[in-house]
Amino acid sequence: MTEHEIKINFKEYDTLNDLSAPERNLCLEAVKALANSHSPYSKFKVGTALRLQSGKIIHGSNQENIAYPSGLCAERVALFYWGANHPHDPIVAMATTAKAEDFEILKPVVSCGACLQVLAEVEKKQNKPVEVILFCENGPVWTMKGVESFLPFLFFEHNLIA
Repeated sequence: MTEHEIKINFKEYDTLNDLSAPERNLCLEAVKALANSHSPYSKFKVGTALRLQSGKIIHGSNQENIAYPSGLCAERVALFYWGANHPHDPIVAMATTAKAEDFEILKPVVSCGACLQVLAEVEKKQNKPVEVILFCENGPVWTMKGVESFLPFLFFEHNLIA
């Protein structure tokens, strides 16, 4: 038997004020995206903002549907919009935040596995990692470079890829 260990690296900042101006501005765009969240069932709003290489900002917010699981997470809304409208303008950074109506979020909320798999596909498509920024209103900010910080064993079977 061989035992292996996987470590991830990420940076933690105390507040948004500790980030660079472009990172902070992208986070503020993610906060703006919260306003378009349709989350009447979970009362858990999520907003995502993507900064493209051209400087363009794309917003996404979670969209719930009473016919669960027909809704979509904020990250996938933004990433699929990018793929449909700006696939030749690489994503440089992605900021995501969440806000709950019924409780206070104290730490950044990490994207779900489906969203991380979509991000993995985006990074593969553009052959470049995306800086990921996760934060909450009154808590720390986490930054990571690329989806492998979250999913060290990505689902990319070589036989499935032409």
